[in-house]
This record gives sequence, C-alpha cells and structure tokens, in this order.
Amino acid sequence: MIFLILLLLLTSHAFSFYHCFFEAGERYKVDPVLLIAIAKSESNFNPKAINTNKNGTKDYGIMQINSYWLERYKIPKEWIFEPCYNIHFGAMVLRKCLDQSPNIAVAVDCYNKGNKAKGYGDYVESVFRNYKKYYTMLK
Repeated sequence: MIFLILLLLLTSHAFSFYHCFFEAGERYKVDPVLLIAIAKSESNFNPKAINTNKNGTKDYGIMQINSYWLERYKIPKEWIFEPCYNIHFGAMVLRKCLDQSPNIAVAVDCYNKGNKAKGYGDYVESVFRNYKKYYTMLK
C-alpha cells in the first residue's frame, strides 16, 4: 500500500528523485520523511533554487545547501544542483545537527540557522506541518 501511494505521489516532477530521500535517510540515519519536509520548506522541491541570505551567503538546490558548506568541503557549485547529491548533502547536515541535539525541533532549526538554533519559530513550524502532511500520506 505504501509503495502504491509513493508511486502515485512521487510521479510528479517534484518527486522524480524521491528515492534519493530514502537512500540518504538510510545512509545518514535520518527520517526520510523529515528530509522531504525540509525540502518542501526550503525550496518547494526546486533543484535549481538559489537564495541569497541577509549575511551574503547563498543557499543552493532542493535542500538549500548554504555556500558555507560548499567552501568548507570544497564542493564545486555545479555538483550541488544535482538533486540526489544535494539531498544526500542535506541529510549529512541534518545528521550533524541531530548529533548536536537529539531534539528534533532543535535539529531542524539547526539545519536552518546553524548554531543559533533554538528549536522554535516559523521555519520549524513549516517543516513540522510538511512532515505531518507527508507522513500522513505515506502512512
């Protein structure tokens, strides 16, 4: 039943790379539905999304990977627009946040804000709304 629902849900353009969420979730030991919820909040599943932040950094791709990470790991910018690579990288960042705090709300906020995470706010609420929506669909 879950496979059928996934197949129906994930045939749209937004989910043409849905398997990457599950592969990344397994590899980094994070909930793939949480990765889906973050991608929805970050870019509305747009693998080519680019946003400039107030501090001058930029966020790229479906998981909106911050330019800080590209510089830190010497990642070519063109790699970050490959959806599966971006999703795996986002899962790695989320795993780092979960390792710092097992509290899901704080980890989600950490994904968005880094060390300034408090575990509440509009971003966390958005991700949790999306999580509930996708978890319910996939249940």
